[in-house]
Amino acid sequence: MAEPNGSWRPQVRVTPSPRRRRTVAARLVDGVLEVRVPAWMSVAEREKWAERMRARIERQVRRAGPTDEQLERRAALLNRRIFAGRLRWSSIAYAEQERRWGSCSPESGVIRISSRAARLPGWVLDYLLVHELAHLEVPSHGERFWQLVSGYPLTERARGYLIALDHQSGRGDEELD
Repeated sequence: MAEPNGSWRPQVRVTPSPRRRRTVAARLVDGVLEVRVPAWMSVAEREKWAERMRARIERQVRRAGPTDEQLERRAALLNRRIFAGRLRWSSIAYAEQERRWGSCSPESGVIRISSRAARLPGWVLDYLLVHELAHLEVPSHGERFWQLVSGYPLTERARGYLIALDHQSGRGDEELD
């Protein structure tokens, strides 16, 4: 299903339907794209429609971005690597946040990452997670906090990336939390 470059390409099953007259329908069923076409269509036209529907589904999947479950798994991996697995939280999820890239409520263990971050490179998203995870241990942005965050090897690079991105978008200096 995944291509070498990391993109997702579903298998396609084309089914000619004598009941269909003009329309083509497609749906994902257990990772397989089922394309229903009118039975009168030529094989070449069926293949053209199959490719068109595959491209449409791939765009929808890309736009949807990573899920909260994937974010949670990514945080668990970073917790093991950076924090020796000692941190505990109640939930980690994407949220609509216009001004911040992330937020953490240490008392309740709730971490939110801006849904805008789903489009960022993975190493930048990892930095955001490490930043918010560190707040579970140190709520402020003091020296101890930055020592924890700097356990992520791409901290400075990711911070620079976010600053440049925020500057380019005209947002100025965004807040991480």
